[in-house]
Amino acid sequence: MRFTLTSVLALLGASPAFAASGPFFSLGNTDFVVLLAFLLFIAVLFYFKVPSLIGGMLDKRAEGIQTEIEEARKLREDAQSLLASYERKQKEVQEQADRIVATAKQEAVAAGEQAQADLAKSVERRLAAAEEQIDSAQSAAIKEVRDQAIQIAIAASRDIIGKQMTATDGNKLIDDGIAQVDAKLH
Repeated sequence: MRFTLTSVLALLGASPAFAASGPFFSLGNTDFVVLLAFLLFIAVLFYFKVPSLIGGMLDKRAEGIQTEIEEARKLREDAQSLLASYERKQKEVQEQADRIVATAKQEAVAAGEQAQADLAKSVERRLAAAEEQIDSAQSAAIKEVRDQAIQIAIAASRDIIGKQMTATDGNKLIDDGIAQVDAKLH
């Protein structure tokens, strides 16, 4: 369906609002009054240079937006450089932490080996001390057994000699002992 200007005007002219208002260029026609008011409003806007004011405001707003965009770009670049810096520092710190862990592991292994060596030496010293104590106890036991054997032998000799020896034999033994001591001292 194709509309032409005359068909549109005929439709508008047939509407009840146009039929009741009378001729178009009359102050009694509300459409004409609205058209005049609109044209007067547009004229006032141009007289007070409202479009240039609005254009200026829009230009200022566009400049502000452009400034904000550039500022945001700068902030983004700064943030990217700061991020790169932090990533480098984080990588360096991670490498340093890895080195510290590796060093700590090496030191722990070395300390473990040293502790094993110290423990082996301590065990050897304790074994040696225990062997010395055993030898000493054995020597003491042997000496004690000998001392008791000597005491028993002396007691037995005393009993045997006391029963078999006479006073003259005893005096003779004493004189022989003194002579031996005198010979050894001179």
